[in-house]
Amino acid sequence: MLKSFLAHPLTKGKNIDDPSTTELRKTIIRNKDFLRQIYLDWYAEIKKNLPKIDGGIVELGSGGGFLSESLPELITSDVMPLKDLSLIFDARRPPFRNSSLKAIVMLNVLHHIPSVQKFFSSATAILKDGGRIIILEPWLTKTSRWVYKNLHHEPLDEKCIEWELPTTGPLSGANEALPWILFHRDRKKFEKLFPEFKIVSINQLMPFSYILSGGVALRSLFPGALYPFIRKIEGYFEKKFKSCGMFAFIILEKNV
Repeated sequence: MLKSFLAHPLTKGKNIDDPSTTELRKTIIRNKDFLRQIYLDWYAEIKKNLPKIDGGIVELGSGGGFLSESLPELITSDVMPLKDLSLIFDARRPPFRNSSLKAIVMLNVLHHIPSVQKFFSSATAILKDGGRIIILEPWLTKTSRWVYKNLHHEPLDEKCIEWELPTTGPLSGANEALPWILFHRDRKKFEKLFPEFKIVSINQLMPFSYILSGGVALRSLFPGALYPFIRKIEGYFEKKFKSCGMFAFIILEKNV
């Protein structure tokens, strides 16, 4: 009942696999000032961590985001036909030459890719030496588990053995636990399968600001004017309690 009550009126009851729903979410992200500021902080972190080498930068699952506004050279993409994209393709079969990219950027996308092993194998080929995969994903902690299981619209299965996802749809086929599984529970397995990638860092962030924003699916609980104040408080929690974030900012680098 709580989830239904808080549902955003623009997307309530909409099919999440319909491209028109993602277009509506694009409007939501831009018009919810609190949420828009969260995205701006994420984008600033991405730009700060781009490798200082030549090459293209591609964003997977650009969806409703607006990273290209602050990174004009960005190649935007999605698996669905959406407005204002550079390319439409499946992340498992990227249309790029070998060693042509310096970075692959993805926000809340990895946990939707049906076969992450195929994705990382392809990424190994198309990234230059020293190139990076910059990832922002849901992360499991004691508090985030409850939120994702009870207030979020996507499935979560932290006990699944395989990394493969059901191919029900581009967004409905998901497992929010997948990033945590890959880089925490099964980290040794990942490092063995993909020795080409060094896990540079995994930083947990935003234990409560995204919840207060309502994200793209729920109503916002706080006005945008309070965001700087809330982030200041949240920053204290991020430093004091290293394992409290709703998200993880993950950086992988291809070994030279």
